[in-house]
Amino acid sequence: MSRPRVVIVGAGFAGYRTARTLARLTRNKAEIVLLNPTDYFLYLPLLPQVASGVLEPRRVTVSLTGTLPGVRLVLGQADRIDLDGRTVHHTDPEGGEGTLSYDRLVLAAGSVNKLLPVPGVAEHAHGFRGLPEALYLRDHVIRQVELAAATDDPGSRAARCTFVVVGAGYTGTEVAAHGQLFTDALVRGRPLRGGVRPRWMLIDIASRVLPEMDDRLSRTVDRVLRQRGVDVRTGTSVREATRDGVLLSDGDFVGTRSLVWCVGVRPDPLAEQLGLPMERGRLLVEPSLRVPGRPEVFACGDAAAVPDLEKPGQYTPMTAQHAWRQGRTAGRNVAASLGVGHPAPYRHRDLGFVVDLGGVKAAANPLGVPLSGPLAGAVTRGYHLAAMPGNRVRVAADWLLDAALPRQGVQLGLVRSWSVPLDTSSPELPRIPGGPHGGTAPDGEHPPKDDEHPQKPGRAPSVTAVSAAAGPGGRPAYAAGGSADPGRGDGPASAVPSAPGPGPGPADRPAPESQAPAAPLSGDRPAPVSDEAVAVGPRRRAGPGPDDEEAGRPGGPRAARPGVPTVAGPAVPGSARPDEPAAHRPEHPVEGTS
Repeated sequence: MSRPRVVIVGAGFAGYRTARTLARLTRNKAEIVLLNPTDYFLYLPLLPQVASGVLEPRRVTVSLTGTLPGVRLVLGQADRIDLDGRTVHHTDPEGGEGTLSYDRLVLAAGSVNKLLPVPGVAEHAHGFRGLPEALYLRDHVIRQVELAAATDDPGSRAARCTFVVVGAGYTGTEVAAHGQLFTDALVRGRPLRGGVRPRWMLIDIASRVLPEMDDRLSRTVDRVLRQRGVDVRTGTSVREATRDGVLLSDGDFVGTRSLVWCVGVRPDPLAEQLGLPMERGRLLVEPSLRVPGRPEVFACGDAAAVPDLEKPGQYTPMTAQHAWRQGRTAGRNVAASLGVGHPAPYRHRDLGFVVDLGGVKAAANPLGVPLSGPLAGAVTRGYHLAAMPGNRVRVAADWLLDAALPRQGVQLGLVRSWSVPLDTSSPELPRIPGGPHGGTAPDGEHPPKDDEHPQKPGRAPSVTAVSAAAGPGGRPAYAAGGSADPGRGDGPASAVPSAPGPGPGPADRPAPESQAPAAPLSGDRPAPVSDEAVAVGPRRRAGPGPDDEEAGRPGGPRAARPGVPTVAGPAVPGSARPDEPAAHRPEHPVEGTS
């Protein structure tokens, strides 16, 4: 008699923990297949340290085959799931198509960048969801500082040394904190002409940084950032992004070549095509993580709307903390469905959060006790070493080397701007010419044309900047909400335009070639874009971006793929409802029990 097959889609926090738990419990009584685009688990909380040169990229990746004995890895991305036929259709990294049958299915597909309908953001911003984006940001920052040192134009020098981060949640705060230390180190031995110092800006519509933490820790983080020179602007949003800078809601135009988008995420669009009940883009599940009406299907992590038994009537937020714990519960319950053990509902208890600010500075509240300074830094790094499923010694060695030696300010040029678009359904994979998912291209090559990357069957468009939810009178209501950062729970979206129409800016900045006004925003989080979404054509860039000039590639290297919807309508203020789920991810929980 053949063993039952369990297919797990996704190897993020939830998928990896499910596979590890299930393999330990079943002990080869079931065939466990893990479908994932990469052969590693990415420890996202340490990604800002990769972008700032503290850690080497491989330190935050954990080999799936090396740490999951008894689990068969299939490289590929799920395109379509046939629930009646119990099959998962996927595409491998070289474009080959395959099918996996299953007796049990665990959907842990994770999440992707959330793009709000702010003019120019899709064309000029980059997200921070995967290793390619972190590698690109590191090279980009070094390149901008080097180009600023070589230019004679004071305006260009200042713009290239200005780095704007949108979203003052966990990820955005850490990116700005580590980024300021990194650029200061780059210019310490070779000061820039004219007394220019690298300038990092942190923008959020919320009234304070890290609004999900208590006031004391929030004030501590704000003070540390300002002492380092970070320009923290709360109560501010982005109205428009252009090639030359960003226009803020207060009318200030900031010249910059760097826009880092950390305003949150949305669930992976894979679950949309299942035709099952959804909750704001997430698959509704029972407390046992089973999908109602489909006893052979489980879902966890960002893909699932899991009832919060500690807060009746609510769902657990999209955070790494919950994804990691839900993976363990899913593994146990899948094993129970195969006759090993007993099922149990998902329960949790929060033990606190940690935020690494670089150097010896951090903020943490383990067990509800607020900590700051070197003590919080020790707790934070100790937690990360304990939470990582591998590479602990290597990570600790890199930290020691960073404390003793200067950082290497060398750009490798492996990831180009056009290969890591903000509007992608696969942030873990860079885009390559002629490739189905992503990769890198030789320097100087033109980016792939849109028709080289047809939309995979069954997958939703790669960008869901807005959603077509039923509004008053049955008309589509375009909603943008969620928190301003992965791990955030209740804050409003950071980049929601706060006033209609463009505001004042420098007279010489170019007007976009084609610009559709943004859609009205409501307070709800966006649901996935449906076929009824109003499409007005693919996004186009106004002209060559800074990275294209450096690579010798004029034109728009990150034009959207055909079929990606955009919307039209006036821009109005928007905010998130106070009871909505968090927008996920590299928040750094102190793990509790389930």
